Amino acid sequence: MSEWISCEFGSLYAEPSRNGLTKPKRVRGHGVKFVNMGEIFRHDRLKNLECDRVPLAENEKSALLRNDDLLFARQSLVLAGAGKCSIFLGDIEKVAFESHIIRVRLDQNKADPQFYYYLFRSPQGRSLIEAIVEQGAGASGVRSSDLQSLMVPYTFLSQQKAIARILSSLDDKIELNRRMNETLEAMARAIFKDWFVDFGPTRAKMSGRAAYLPEHIWSLFPEAIDPETGLPQGWKLATLGSIAESVNRTVNPTEIDEQTPYIGLEHMPRRSIALSDWEGAGKVTSNKLRFETGEFLFGKLRPYFHKVGIASLSGICSTDIVVVRAKSEIWSSFVITIISTDNFVEYTSLTSTGTKMPRTSWSIMAKYDLTLPPESLVKHFHLMIQPCTDQIIDNIHQNRTLADLRDRLLPKLMSGELRVKGAEKMAEDAV
Repeated sequence: MSEWISCEFGSLYAEPSRNGLTKPKRVRGHGVKFVNMGEIFRHDRLKNLECDRVPLAENEKSALLRNDDLLFARQSLVLAGAGKCSIFLGDIEKVAFESHIIRVRLDQNKADPQFYYYLFRSPQGRSLIEAIVEQGAGASGVRSSDLQSLMVPYTFLSQQKAIARILSSLDDKIELNRRMNETLEAMARAIFKDWFVDFGPTRAKMSGRAAYLPEHIWSLFPEAIDPETGLPQGWKLATLGSIAESVNRTVNPTEIDEQTPYIGLEHMPRRSIALSDWEGAGKVTSNKLRFETGEFLFGKLRPYFHKVGIASLSGICSTDIVVVRAKSEIWSSFVITIISTDNFVEYTSLTSTGTKMPRTSWSIMAKYDLTLPPESLVKHFHLMIQPCTDQIIDNIHQNRTLADLRDRLLPKLMSGELRVKGAEKMAEDAV
């Protein structure tokens, strides 16, 4: 046979595809894990996710997932989301899936699920899916029957596995960097909370406990809490506006190069400062805001207040985003940690204005009360946290480079322009 042929996707199935379960909100909250459309759109590879839970009856256990099941979004409000493919890589618990998702379980004696996952997330695979998407007035979608009859490229199983192994190695490195970023951010939050919220070093001194920081930092913390203010002695209350400012650089479409990085609310991270997603500004048609590397972006529409990120490059953003920077460099780590805390997000939510689309503004954000430690201590906090922030930004750029390589390798391998050994060498050099 030729190295590549076409076959019906359904001929590779181990069993008929199926849609998931319909579970009303009133029964959710306990039971087995339940993958919703949100998980499909947020994650390409699903493994040990935090997600909703639902009770599962005995006759519904056929909706449980197995390792390497492919999951396709049946419907989406936008064309790009219809038929979006993710792969389930396992969980320590049982996991089911909802009715707006199609599960495809491949016969692994014929087909490697990870190869077809990479195929369907590639431009070539996406064009195949879009050929069967039905566009309605309010949403776009795919049918299980059309997915089954889709003609897909096919090659020897060993070749499929080799390609999937190469591409997966790049994704594994991307995931490692992402988890490293989570750890670095958690460390920064923990230090901030101990020093500036719980006043841990001062309380340790008051109770006679041993120092747990270097002496030159430990000595900067007061010996006691002021009974009147409830703050370490000498510290005071201030507002966010005393140490940070909003940057309002408006640009119109005629001033924007189409290659300029653009960030909208849809690109903003949720509950993380690692802002890793952006696109070219080619389709921008309205006024935007310019931001610079290292400045902070805060989604100002509810429920997007948990979308906060540090800019890893310069570009433009939606006017639904507030661009913030510290008034002094040494306060930058302090400021980004504050505006990404749950307390600050809750404040912006409670003080937002408007009915249809409640929103905050810098004038509101600037009034947020905070504890103001001495600048000498903030400087040490910044010196400790800035390397973490730099590493987060480095990891973001490395991940985009790895993702670009991953997306370029598949068509080259399928066309014969690149052989497996050459791709393996490129992947090894990259990671």
